Amino acid sequence: MTVRRVLSVDPGTGKCGVAVLEAPATVLWHGIVPRTELRSRVIDLLHRFCPDCILVGNGTGSRDATTDLRAVAGKLPVIPVPERNSSERARARCVAEQRPRGWQRMLPRSLRTPNEPYDDVVAVILAEEYLTRELSAAAPGG
Repeated sequence: MTVRRVLSVDPGTGKCGVAVLEAPATVLWHGIVPRTELRSRVIDLLHRFCPDCILVGNGTGSRDATTDLRAVAGKLPVIPVPERNSSERARARCVAEQRPRGWQRMLPRSLRTPNEPYDDVVAVILAEEYLTRELSAAAPGG
C-alpha cells in the first residue's frame, strides 16, 4: 500500500502537535491540541481528511497517546516514528521563518526562540520524513 496522506501526532503530556499531510509534503492542516482533547480532535480529522495511517512520535507521552490513537483509529494503522532531534529542527524552522523583533534582531539565529509553541511543526516534520522514506522505498529501485 502506498501511503499518500498521513495524520501525524507529536505527543506531549500537556499538549500535542497534530498535522495532516499529503504526499509528497503538502500540509493540509496543523495545530496544537490540549492532550485532553486529542481523541476528539483526531476523530474529527480522520473524518475530514481520511488519512491512510496515523503517525505518532515515539518520545515523551507516546505510550498514552498511542493507546488513545489506537482506540479511535479503527482499522487504520498507528505507526510509531522516531522523534530524535525533531524538536530542534522544528525550532530552527520556526526561527528561520519568523522575522525577529526588538532586541532579538541582535541575536544570532541559533539563540533566538520562536514566539509561539511549535509542537505542530514537529508533527509536520515527522510526517515529511515518513512520507519521504515511503516514497523513496516505493520508487523503482528503492
